[in-house]
Amino acid sequence: MSERLSHFDEAGQARMVDVSFKEPTRREAVARAFVELNEDVLAALPQNPKGDPLQVARFAGIQAAKRTSELIPMCHPLALSFVDVEAGVVAGGVEIRATAATVAGTGVEMEAMTAAAVAALTVYDMTKALDKGIRIREVTLVSKSGGKSGDYRRS
Repeated sequence: MSERLSHFDEAGQARMVDVSFKEPTRREAVARAFVELNEDVLAALPQNPKGDPLQVARFAGIQAAKRTSELIPMCHPLALSFVDVEAGVVAGGVEIRATAATVAGTGVEMEAMTAAAVAALTVYDMTKALDKGIRIREVTLVSKSGGKSGDYRRS
């Protein structure tokens, strides 16, 4: 583990990390989020007057991944090679899985996590009329590959 956080300089000021010396390699990250919904909301998903919440969430997540550097101040703008967001009904809610990939000198964990989080927020937005108690849980990095720190997989 690093001795200090990479987004701070020697004086403790926040900074963008210089990745210009890093070799571009293929990098991929997968993140997930869970939207806890009650049975009535789950049953109403197909009849949503705003459209299919799962499809809208997928598109919102993809768009969010492409705009991550506009939302996270020290995040590098990346040319994404691939983004996919899956949203499916499971017991107790909707599980979202977002994948992002690039060939760059820095990773795509933030893009995958932003995609998952915004997709989850979109499910909330499209179903909140039925229940204000919806919870978004467990926005987590599932795995990443590539880069200096190597591969990671949540156990």
